Amino acid sequence: MPNSKQATAEKSGADEHFLGLQYLTNDFPYYNGKPVGFSGAQWLLLMLGVLAGFLVLIAPLPMFAGNVGQFIPATLFFAIPLAVLSWVTPHYWKELFRKVTVRDIKWMILFALLNIVVTMVIGLAVSQSLSTHSNPAFAAMATQTPVELLLFFLKTLPQLLGEELFTILPFLALMAFLITHLHWSRKRAIVGAWLLVAMLFGAAHLPTYDWNMVQAFVVIGSARLILLLPYIMTKNIWVSTGAHILNDWTLFIIALLGAIASGH
Repeated sequence: MPNSKQATAEKSGADEHFLGLQYLTNDFPYYNGKPVGFSGAQWLLLMLGVLAGFLVLIAPLPMFAGNVGQFIPATLFFAIPLAVLSWVTPHYWKELFRKVTVRDIKWMILFALLNIVVTMVIGLAVSQSLSTHSNPAFAAMATQTPVELLLFFLKTLPQLLGEELFTILPFLALMAFLITHLHWSRKRAIVGAWLLVAMLFGAAHLPTYDWNMVQAFVVIGSARLILLLPYIMTKNIWVSTGAHILNDWTLFIIALLGAIASGH
């Protein structure tokens, strides 16, 4: 039987988890030196890789405007930060990716449905009090051919994986900073990093919504909070990516059907 010190340590460790919201057999990589830790310079390099991927995605380059060309920035969006991660830690870059189980698929579906409901409710409340701007992708879909629509949906696959890396890598970096330098508890660091990266994600969408701060930070930021929960729960980027894909594809299909029904 464990002695009193062991029991106290075990209780303390359990208290650092959100019971019911996390797979207790898994933990986040990198933030606490397991399976490997990063120096400040390595974290900075990794964040520069995240930024570089994002800048390639949003760069208005004509060569990327065609049906095939659009896949290049969408792919580089996730490939650049992953390449930097694999350079920083050649043996442990796959720690973000875990095997997907049936339980994981159920969480993908649940969180996608939850986010759709929450996004619609918050979006409706915001639109009733403030002017809002629709996502240009919704308007573009109404005029696309079936082939163009197929390519659009396929392009979102690498892009949404990139969006997950754009969120999760800064989340882990912030956890490492808050715990190591500010001496926050694990729970407090998770919540702090969760809120901060949601703001980052909302800020990245400001140009998409004509710099409408309420729409970007409240509507999009709230969606990011929910869609990050599958990763916080499973520590598996495939689960949050799957939920994100199901969420966005559902919203795109609803918008497309609405455009068809209205005759546009």
